[in-house]
Amino acid sequence: MKRIVALLSLLAVLTVTRTQAQSMGSDYRTAIGVKFWPGALTVKHFIRDDRALEGIFSFWDHGFRFTGLYEFHGDINGAPGLKWYAGPGAHFGVYNERWHRHGDDYYDDGDASFGVDGVLGLDYKINGAPIAISLDVNPYIEFLNGAYVGAWGGIGFKFTF
Repeated sequence: MKRIVALLSLLAVLTVTRTQAQSMGSDYRTAIGVKFWPGALTVKHFIRDDRALEGIFSFWDHGFRFTGLYEFHGDINGAPGLKWYAGPGAHFGVYNERWHRHGDDYYDDGDASFGVDGVLGLDYKINGAPIAISLDVNPYIEFLNGAYVGAWGGIGFKFTF
């Protein structure tokens, strides 16, 4: 799994390096990067100045999950390059561990994961550099194996272009 992360990170760096239209100001159109908590690869693309689609591929020792988000973005007055964002989404994944915990319950085999998600966060595009940093929380509700409420989130580092 670490080799996959390293290879995909290298691919993202090479893609950004070869792209002539890198965003060097305080805005960007597309970004590729990594997110921590959990380990994830992320791609964000603005479809309008204030709307973006983000795909997050999370993985850990016991499975993976793909999350798709529709995000509303807004400027924060007096802070160039800093935006708030919030929005809905959904996820699908697979847990491949023999025993995993959901709340106080344990399940004894691999299961699929499906649910709805939300996101609330801050995104800062460094002026003069093709780098964006984000900090967010992603609450979610699982629907398979009984309803379960949880949250992900964390810090993300993206190359912008």
